[in-house]
Amino acid sequence: MFDPLVTASGISRSFADGSDDALTVLSDVSCQIDAGDRIALVGASGSGKSTLLHILGGLDSPTLGAVAWPALGPRSSLRPGKVGLVFQTPSLFPALTVLQNVGLPLVLLERNDDIDAKAAAMLERFELSALAQKLPEELSGGQAQRVAMARALAAGPRLVLADEPTGQLDSATSRHFIDLTIDVLRKTGTALLIATHDEAVAERMSQRWLLDHGRLSHPVEPERRRA
Repeated sequence: MFDPLVTASGISRSFADGSDDALTVLSDVSCQIDAGDRIALVGASGSGKSTLLHILGGLDSPTLGAVAWPALGPRSSLRPGKVGLVFQTPSLFPALTVLQNVGLPLVLLERNDDIDAKAAAMLERFELSALAQKLPEELSGGQAQRVAMARALAAGPRLVLADEPTGQLDSATSRHFIDLTIDVLRKTGTALLIATHDEAVAERMSQRWLLDHGRLSHPVEPERRRA
């Protein structure tokens, strides 16, 4: 039996809102992600999807509860090699070309052999080769989102957490982009959790988790998934 990539047990996350009461964004959330999972995280804006992704990726800590990465190791070792992150807001480095942005995780990991060739291969798999020498300011919002996904996958992570990665794409482009992503991940067993409002994206995942006012419903329970 393989260890799960990440587990969250009874986590809550609250933020100070300037008054005596804290704003609770997540409340008593428990979930588990295993290798090869394909999960759509759905829910209304403000339901806590981004916060949950940040906690599962080790960018934030819960106010209550516990998060662990049994198959990945300590939190300090997660990024960029083991967990790839795609943010909802623009995240490409403006002074770097598209090729350099995609190769950056390899630079940080000191995988210094053929970085440009590996980055170029990832761009080709996402049909983005024509953008290799462009700067982020020359890209559309949708192009930047696709480049960000290519960068997140460049180091071969075991878990990818993506926050609305198709938010600026039309329906046909969105479906094609997600199909390309799944095809890349299928060869590695990498798990994918996507926060999305796009039903076409959610339909391509094998699981659907719903966040409603900070509470997670409809995840498959860990005991059942291990049966």
